[in-house]
Amino acid sequence: MHTGKSYKFFEFLIWTRRDIYRLAAIGITAVVLYQVAGLTWVAIPWTVVALLGTATAFIVGFKNTQTYNRTWEARQIWGEIVNNSRSWGIICRDFLSNPEKTKQLIYRHLAWLTVMRFQMREKRAWENVRKRYNIEYQKYYSVPENETSLDTELSKYLSPEELTYILSTKSKATQIMALQSKTLKELYANQEIVVLQLVEMQRTIKEFYTQQGRSERIKNFPYPRQFATINSMFVKLFSFLLPFGMLREFDKLNEGVEGFMKGNMIWLVIPFSLLISWVYTSLDQVGESTENPFEGNANDVPISQLCRMIEIDLREMLGETDLPPALEPKHDIIL
Repeated sequence: MHTGKSYKFFEFLIWTRRDIYRLAAIGITAVVLYQVAGLTWVAIPWTVVALLGTATAFIVGFKNTQTYNRTWEARQIWGEIVNNSRSWGIICRDFLSNPEKTKQLIYRHLAWLTVMRFQMREKRAWENVRKRYNIEYQKYYSVPENETSLDTELSKYLSPEELTYILSTKSKATQIMALQSKTLKELYANQEIVVLQLVEMQRTIKEFYTQQGRSERIKNFPYPRQFATINSMFVKLFSFLLPFGMLREFDKLNEGVEGFMKGNMIWLVIPFSLLISWVYTSLDQVGESTENPFEGNANDVPISQLCRMIEIDLREMLGETDLPPALEPKHDIIL
């Protein structure tokens, strides 16, 4: 997540520079064929390009709306996880008279958060973080889950026996919550909590399962590939045809100018087609960088920061003072 006021224009140019190079090459090719080589037949009617541009604008707008909705839903889910985690800490502290069990339930929850953030950072074939321009930008920030291992992090919160068991399971987050439920059953059987407390704590576990499932759905179900594919195809087709559609329009401008630009107005096709096409390709790239909110991209939902914030809150509830520091942005980016 970018925590600054905005991205710098120069940063954006660097991020999109490969598209700029390609678009400039297409514009130069079109003008050279038309003006230098005399192949005037390469010019296509402007109406064709305008209609294609209109259709492309609609589909690019649709994609960006939907990808933003995915990111916003992910942020809402993790906002609910933050709220319910704090409630869980209060419940465990105030419902139980056994400090050891309170700490076990809270630390196990921190283990669940740890598994969740590592699970959300796993790679998927459709994600974009491994594209060259995104890889280059990763030097400006760090992904905590890439700097340590899951078993090392879990060892801070689970006993050796539980750690061995959880690492052997396929759905680690699910099994951690199952251990929580088993402990609640034992507490109720030993009459350390009453039935109303048991119901409330089980309801909270159910909420965590719901939020886990919603988060996994966004992670494991991509923005539909058919929409992503046709969006990319339309943008590339429009960017390719645009300078060829502008040739005759700019050639006509020679009739109304004098001096140096007389007969050379056609060369303005290059910068203007580049500018218009760059707007479309940049919107497409921005939408692409928003569609997977957990992949480790600079625009991700900051789940690592949220988990650290929850850990600080819950451990303070236990009366601990040796707390980990809050995660800070690096170059205005924090994950």
